[in-house]
Amino acid sequence: MTDKASMDYRLRRMEEKMTANPLLELHEYGVSVWYDNIQRAMLQSGELQRLMKEGIRGMTSNPTIFKNAIVNGQEYQADIAALARQETPPIDIYESLAIADVGAAADVLRPLFDQSRGEDGYVSIEVSPFLAHQTQATVEEARRLFATLQRPNIMIKVPATPAGLPAVRTLIGEGINVNVTLLFSVAVYRQVAAAYLDGLETYAATGGDLSQVASVASFFVSRVDTLADKLLQAKIEASANEAQWAHLRDLQGKLAVANAKVAYQAFKEIFHTPRFQRLADKGARAQRLLWASTGTKNRGYSDVMYVEELIGAPTVNTMPPATIEAFKDHGRLRNSLDQDVAQAEAVIVDIEAAGLSVKAITGQLLDEGVASFAQAFEDLLAAVERQIRAA
Repeated sequence: MTDKASMDYRLRRMEEKMTANPLLELHEYGVSVWYDNIQRAMLQSGELQRLMKEGIRGMTSNPTIFKNAIVNGQEYQADIAALARQETPPIDIYESLAIADVGAAADVLRPLFDQSRGEDGYVSIEVSPFLAHQTQATVEEARRLFATLQRPNIMIKVPATPAGLPAVRTLIGEGINVNVTLLFSVAVYRQVAAAYLDGLETYAATGGDLSQVASVASFFVSRVDTLADKLLQAKIEASANEAQWAHLRDLQGKLAVANAKVAYQAFKEIFHTPRFQRLADKGARAQRLLWASTGTKNRGYSDVMYVEELIGAPTVNTMPPATIEAFKDHGRLRNSLDQDVAQAEAVIVDIEAAGLSVKAITGQLLDEGVASFAQAFEDLLAAVERQIRAA
């Protein structure tokens, strides 16, 4: 190779490196990136279209996200003032704003939904967290939201509580897309997948088109490490054995990814059974695992660890804005979910051997998650009330 050819080659490689976008490349590994945020300003400015060009393929929302949007967004004030003049209750004002934003986002994402034949392009909206322990009320609100939005690329978020699981079964059985949220336990995930399959069989029996219904099962990842690390630290501080200190410290920051890898193996098992194949032959799609809460809480850990360590097909990773920017900047790609599975299983065994119960940890996280979302919803309504008074 001549000096000039060598120089041209190096320049091309530098340009390729400068223009490469790991976020876009994730899709080549079977990972759909969804945006864990929604704000009216980004819908009005064209920001969502820009994000789609960079690799965003869906959106998720929750009460905290809507509260932050309404509190910080001037663009909501005119609608709040108009609804307040009509003496609209705060909860109805919130729903009006949320439905408008979710519907607008779904319309922007609709071409992607059509191009992917219903694989991506979804926007999620949550049933009231106050209904987390009420099956029938959850079903009724999910039906109402889905009918109100009247778009095929809407997912209704239902929590993976004991009351939520039969609601998932009923809703899938009616052809309503469901994002099963607040998942922490692999055992509960198996129940969620069973509810999904039950619902598909019901829908097929009533003549439903299985190719038109979709679902994801959302594991909240970083929260697992946050709680497990806290419990491990308590054991470290209570121990006088230096060797035990080192072992317990080595387990910190390991449970969330290990738990996710075990869940992924369960996914592959469940959706390669003859039972699911019979449904797939009728057009059904697998209920993908979705990794949520993927922003790193501990600054001592990599800010992209819950992306880099959870790559595998077909999955979804919904990321907050900061994690998206971090992964675009320095994310590394490999099929990590299928790597070191035996080691992941060993981490769980070691956690249990250290005196912690993974079942208790995931159970506590579910209870705390339901309570946290309920509190966020109360804060959201209080924020709307303040906006009403200001108007």
